[in-house]
Amino acid sequence: MRILPATLAFLAAFLATPAAAQDERARVFASEASHYAVTVYRDPNRSVGGEMDQDNPRGYAMISETRTVTLPRGRSTILFEGVSEGMVAVSAIVSGLPGGTIEKNRNADLLSPAALVDRTLGNRVTITRFNPGTGKSESRDAIVRTRADGGIVLQTGDKFEAVRCSGLPEKLTFDGVPPELSARPIFNIDTYSETGGTYEIVLTYLSWGFDWEANYVAHLGNGRRDGTFPMGLTSWLTVLNDNGQSFPDADLMVVAGKIAIQSDFEELAESPRARGLRLNCYPIGSTASGSPVINYGVPPPPPPPPGISQGFNEDVIVVTGSRMRREAMASVSPLAVVSEEAMAREENLADLKLYRVPRPVTVSSKGMKQIAFLSREAIRTRWLYSAYCDPYDRFNPGDEKDGLEEAQIRLFTENKVDFGLGASLPMGKASAFESTTLGPQLVAELELRDYPVGQEVELPLGESAKVFSNCGHLGETEPDDNGKRWTSMRMVLSNANDAPALVRVSFGNPASWEVRPQGQDAYVKNGDLVVDVEVPANSTYDERWRVRRPKAYFTNE
Repeated sequence: MRILPATLAFLAAFLATPAAAQDERARVFASEASHYAVTVYRDPNRSVGGEMDQDNPRGYAMISETRTVTLPRGRSTILFEGVSEGMVAVSAIVSGLPGGTIEKNRNADLLSPAALVDRTLGNRVTITRFNPGTGKSESRDAIVRTRADGGIVLQTGDKFEAVRCSGLPEKLTFDGVPPELSARPIFNIDTYSETGGTYEIVLTYLSWGFDWEANYVAHLGNGRRDGTFPMGLTSWLTVLNDNGQSFPDADLMVVAGKIAIQSDFEELAESPRARGLRLNCYPIGSTASGSPVINYGVPPPPPPPPGISQGFNEDVIVVTGSRMRREAMASVSPLAVVSEEAMAREENLADLKLYRVPRPVTVSSKGMKQIAFLSREAIRTRWLYSAYCDPYDRFNPGDEKDGLEEAQIRLFTENKVDFGLGASLPMGKASAFESTTLGPQLVAELELRDYPVGQEVELPLGESAKVFSNCGHLGETEPDDNGKRWTSMRMVLSNANDAPALVRVSFGNPASWEVRPQGQDAYVKNGDLVVDVEVPANSTYDERWRVRRPKAYFTNE
């Protein structure tokens, strides 16, 4: 095969190039995000009645950032500055690049005194010391020769010396901050472009440290003769962002429903570190007394320039030039309420529910946001009373009051348009208020599970003071365990309300009993065999029922 002279010249030049230069790649910063989309998922382990942990939220979010990047020809590294500190790096996807993603990494260090020293290894700095003889500060050039993992050794001319071991006040001054070292978290990827050019790209990733919950306010209206009353309901989505990054003017969405999560996002989202500088010097005194602190009677050195971190040995580290972009931090209220004009809209997402805020929302760092997502003025509601009946209990006919038990009271409606509702209700807490002559008064705090459209909504409130129940078998004969005969029971329900009371009597497992109530039908509800009885206002329901064991009960045994 014939090799052209030009090819030979190219190979010679390539082989003459050092290996480090051959692998050298351009480092390019992507622009600041021009658009954000934030979808928040609540803590998958939080159950009904669980509190959202505001100090350590355990939900997560999917974040999309639209940015612009200008790539050279060949292989390059793109740095995304300002990503969420709770970023799960393994979940990151970058779309819009002509050459795709070759490799991705999460920078482990934030700008800090120790990171600055490590990134300046082998480079020049300026060390300034106070001279007690002249009473003045003296500066000289030096080269950093060790990392900041226990001590710093500088080379000054042909000598080597340790920092902070002379007992004199001293500080280091750096010419600038390395471009890959930032006060904000950085994520980077390697890519390849045949021609180079400017591209609009989208970085999408999961981030730890978010959560959300629903909050409801219910206003109970005046009762009607049929026992129902109107209820006004206002609902809010409370979104929490515990990360140090804000997402201005974002498309905000939250997802309701339980998602099966196998990964430990908290462990995968290890936050980058801002390492302090810990200098360990050789002892000057004895091991018993420790190193003496020399006081030359001189004032301390002047403080660092404004804007420099005061938290890490401020008399050691000073930065005179920095590529950090310092943004004015606007005062943000920890609880900003979005007007009802920006009410979230419900959408389907597989078996889940997604609530989308129609206007841009700023998801502030270390803050909460509330968005209205539901408002109903007159939901048809009533009180539902529940009682439990055990056929093995004996009814005492001598004094019916002896067996009276308080019924459990529930707020009852149906999640249907006909009832004035017809919207999915995500899990959360509700405060119920009732109007009085002194204004609205709190009457109950309720806990809601997820209620999809079409389901009955039952919210437990506690024991009733006006509805009671008493049930049991008559005579000495208990229900037999062979299912061959029916046992007579007596059911007494007392209602002292001025409106009819709907009482739901439960017999437990439907496989355990057959019930024949007087003028009623037994059916299965929420896994229990129940009978609904409408008790008139200021009246008592007193009827004979029959029970027995079903044949299937013995078959299952």
